[in-house]
Amino acid sequence: MANRRRGEIEAVLDGRPFTLCLTLGALAELEAAFAADDLVALAERFGTGRLAAADLVRILGAGLRGAGHPIADEEVARMGCADGVAGFAAIATALLAAAFGGAEDGGENPRRPRA
Repeated sequence: MANRRRGEIEAVLDGRPFTLCLTLGALAELEAAFAADDLVALAERFGTGRLAAADLVRILGAGLRGAGHPIADEEVARMGCADGVAGFAAIATALLAAAFGGAEDGGENPRRPRA
């Protein structure tokens, strides 16, 4: 079971349940992938609400690896989700909200980077 206090979420990919988590290492991986200078820049990038399919692959891949699943982005790109692209976007949104704070916690998350 996912521990929201640790930033974990659960998701079903390819019909299998997974825990995903954006650990510090996973966030560093995303900073490098998106050429973000820091966590604030990364949060601002994701805060636009515009995500490409490649962005979803990177975010989900980092979250899977952060939770201990040795899954490469290429494998993530081949995975299926019951709700298709909308399902992938919902998983990525939930994962980012768990890491940075979001509506379900009133936006007041002590781990949330401040501008």
